[in-house]
Amino acid sequence: MSRNKECVAMLLAGGQGSRLYALTETNAKPAVPFGGKYRIIDFPLSNCVNSGIDTVGVLTQYQPLMLNEYIGNGLPWDLDRAYGGVQILPPYQGKNGADWYKGTANAIYQNLQFINRYDPEYVIILSGDHIYKMDYAKMLDFHKKTGADCTIAVIDVPREEASRFGIMSADADGKIFKFTEKPKNPDSTLASMGIYIFTKSVLEKYLCEDAEDPTSSNDFGKNIIPNMLGGGEKLMAYPFAGYWKDVGTIASLWETNMDLLGDVPALDLNDEEWRIYSRHSAHAPQYVGKDALIENSSLTDGCEIYGTVRNSVLGAGVKVMEGAEVVDSVILDDVVVESGARVSFSIIDGNTVIGKDCVVGAPKNSAKEITVIGAKINVPAKTVVAEGAMISKAADLNKEGK
Repeated sequence: MSRNKECVAMLLAGGQGSRLYALTETNAKPAVPFGGKYRIIDFPLSNCVNSGIDTVGVLTQYQPLMLNEYIGNGLPWDLDRAYGGVQILPPYQGKNGADWYKGTANAIYQNLQFINRYDPEYVIILSGDHIYKMDYAKMLDFHKKTGADCTIAVIDVPREEASRFGIMSADADGKIFKFTEKPKNPDSTLASMGIYIFTKSVLEKYLCEDAEDPTSSNDFGKNIIPNMLGGGEKLMAYPFAGYWKDVGTIASLWETNMDLLGDVPALDLNDEEWRIYSRHSAHAPQYVGKDALIENSSLTDGCEIYGTVRNSVLGAGVKVMEGAEVVDSVILDDVVVESGARVSFSIIDGNTVIGKDCVVGAPKNSAKEITVIGAKINVPAKTVVAEGAMISKAADLNKEGK
């Protein structure tokens, strides 16, 4: 029986996530909680197993501890395999010393030995900071049928947003003839989703050449893709029309959580045809007090609600006490909002306590910025935390709070 895998996935999960500020002070961006009971990395991992890809290398670098613990042996995603499965791939000590990943391409280059262990024909490169559901098997089928050396998943974006992305120009058949990283004046609206399928032999050739170039940034968008185009390789654009969000900023993370709400949510996480798997601790059932008011909100196991919750997403074990109000907010696990406190248009990280009669943030219709409070912070009673404040430690309350 052949021991090779047709396709191996490499999941880039080492980003610092600096634009998420307090939420990534001690946490890698892919490990940031989402939607009450998930973490961002649950989405690409679930997409892999749902697509029939059972060998995944997760490349970590920044604050990897929680991410490593969360993934564990891969059991929640059915990736606890005797051969293949999920494996954490941190930068390692080489014969010339420790070598941090210098860029996305260098991270894959350093792990060619892991890829070659499974002798795959194809390699799919994924990013760990996007929320979406996608069948990679269909993209791989497209890659094979078109005879591509590299296939890039693309999504059509509004022209005014195109300068934020790597932009493809492709002919009517989808063959890419131009790629520009974050162009000031884009001539196309086909944006790269950061999902690539490579024929492995071609990928290895270009990674090795890139590693020998001292002027390279060792990046797929800046170096590998342009070099492949320049080298005459066949690059194809694979169109994707489903839900996809880059949650690299506070605003996009808040918006994507809000997309879970409503009678017909923009992102349906209750789809039995394409389940999103996660590792979450067991909690008691939810409890709703007799005077509680809950409107258009998502509550996870273990929540206790005695006050008011509107248009919000609450993680496991959150307590909203009598007379407290949470509106237009994302509250992560085990937060306590004490009586009389008001939280508006905010993201509150786990294990934080909002003291009695505090005012956090401002109403969404008047606030210009989202307020963020980091993990494990006790906000004293009657503190006022201004809209847009970024509280990553208790000392910040002296500057931002009143």
